[in-house]
Amino acid sequence: MGSVIPKKVLEDIRYRNDIVELINSFITVQRSGNTFKALCPFHKEKSPSFHVNQQRQIFHCFGCGAGGDVFKFIMMYESLDFMSAVRMLAEKCGVALEFDNEAGSGVDKNQLFKINTEVAALYRKVLLEWPGAEGAREYLAKRKLSGDMESEFGIGYSPGRGDYIVTLAHKKKYPLEQVELAGLILKGKNNDYYDRFRERLMFPIKDEQGRVIGFSGRSIVADVKAAKYVNTPETPLFHKGRVLYALDKARRNIVDSREAIICEGQIDVIRCHQAGFTTAVAAQGTAFTEDHVRILRRYADSMVLVFDCDEAGQNAAIRASSLFLSAGLTVRVAALPEKQDPDSFIREKGADAFRTVLDKAASVVDFQISFMAGKENIKSEAGVMRITKSVLGTISSSPNAVQREMLIKEAAQRLGVRQDTLMMEMQNVMRRVRPATEEAVGVAEAPAVKPREEIELCEHLVHVAEDRTMADIVSKYLPLKMISDETCRNIIQAALDSVAKGIDIQQLIRGGAGAGEEMESFYAMLAMAPRKVNAAEMPRVSAVKDIILYIWRRNLEEELKALSKDRSSGNIERRHQLLYDIKNLRRWEDGSLVIATHVD
Repeated sequence: MGSVIPKKVLEDIRYRNDIVELINSFITVQRSGNTFKALCPFHKEKSPSFHVNQQRQIFHCFGCGAGGDVFKFIMMYESLDFMSAVRMLAEKCGVALEFDNEAGSGVDKNQLFKINTEVAALYRKVLLEWPGAEGAREYLAKRKLSGDMESEFGIGYSPGRGDYIVTLAHKKKYPLEQVELAGLILKGKNNDYYDRFRERLMFPIKDEQGRVIGFSGRSIVADVKAAKYVNTPETPLFHKGRVLYALDKARRNIVDSREAIICEGQIDVIRCHQAGFTTAVAAQGTAFTEDHVRILRRYADSMVLVFDCDEAGQNAAIRASSLFLSAGLTVRVAALPEKQDPDSFIREKGADAFRTVLDKAASVVDFQISFMAGKENIKSEAGVMRITKSVLGTISSSPNAVQREMLIKEAAQRLGVRQDTLMMEMQNVMRRVRPATEEAVGVAEAPAVKPREEIELCEHLVHVAEDRTMADIVSKYLPLKMISDETCRNIIQAALDSVAKGIDIQQLIRGGAGAGEEMESFYAMLAMAPRKVNAAEMPRVSAVKDIILYIWRRNLEEELKALSKDRSSGNIERRHQLLYDIKNLRRWEDGSLVIATHVD
């Protein structure tokens, strides 16, 4: 279990990353009075509704509702999780993080990152300067990979001698056990260490933040006994089922286009990037997994698969497509000529021809039917039934009814079968594959609309530091259980706590009970909302009093309405009391709210 980042470290990172400067490094921000405005990067708009408050260090878009602090902006803009955003901002402002060390395990991830980084630089230097790497340089020249691409992707070479990295570890005084843990060396029978990678073209593998977490070594020697690729084993940094090659370079472009190109090999990916297809990524030494899909779903809603055109590659494309469909993503499969892959195709035909292939990429259903038609007699009853069973199995992966219907319609046209017939068969497949009903699984409910009066009360209370009397009045006269919306209730509680504890409300919003994305975004909107009344005409305290009175009346009337449906004698006395209370609920007198009833 990883250690927790101290709050003071998070606050230090926030303080050092001024939100206006940070956001302005991604989009154009212009001053507008006491705030800053920009066109929202999270939805399309023609006039700016994206506001940045430098004093409070928050942003909010009044168009789409996005809002929060520097961490939230990076999470949304770069499609990162919270910990990744922390790492990125910490590196940007020079704050050292030690939370990567796993408590009690003896694993120092920071040191493993450092070791991998130095080894990657060493492999790169060997490729460029070592006489023994001439064969590797000739291989790359033959593959027509540009020097810029070699440098950008950090391609290197591991010497044939078996103690190159061992010697480096001794020189740098790295414990050999740590170098072994990084997957770079192995222990022999006599407890001596030797290098894992020897005489191989080396491709550093990086995480989403661009940190080296492992390597893939490609053999360039024509030796049938040697494995073509040797990859870093599972380590504290490297988990092949969660690694996507070149995602650190492609991520921003994928977010912009909302579509990723999925290849099979590293050189395929590098070739795509060299040709201008900068959304290309690949799985690392394994078939596509659900973790890969979850990662890509953060960045895009559409995938184009460009796998090898042999049977293994086509089967892999169909399996991967099912995973993407199950995540609610759209999938297309590009068909390359026989014995071609993206690398060879682009080298021979050029970028424009490859773009045409991508544009003509078929849906997974169309691709699967074409693939199976090469093995089955699509004109025979048995052939059509086998193809139908396989295709419906793929379509059933999608949880989206609209997507399933569109794919079934396409399958019906290709197979010459009526759409309603396929739909009936799909229902049988769904019952077999997904026996749980929607009721058992649970249907997501639409988000509740916050009551206007509760929002307005929150708008005043986020400024409680300006007039703490508001907190006193709310504490004394408004039971928080009268606030129906949970997020509003949490905001109000944070305002009261900020006065009681002498802590800025923003700190409580970030780390208090109920804190979360919705609460932070809602707070940003409240803090930046324009005042509805002029302070000279109505102070905040007066507005808060009116809102409290309204909420009391609302709750009393709601209770009366509920009791009116039940005419039992036991409720008569309470109904009479409520009628009296509503009638005699008066405005504030002598600084107090006159309320006859009592709410426990």
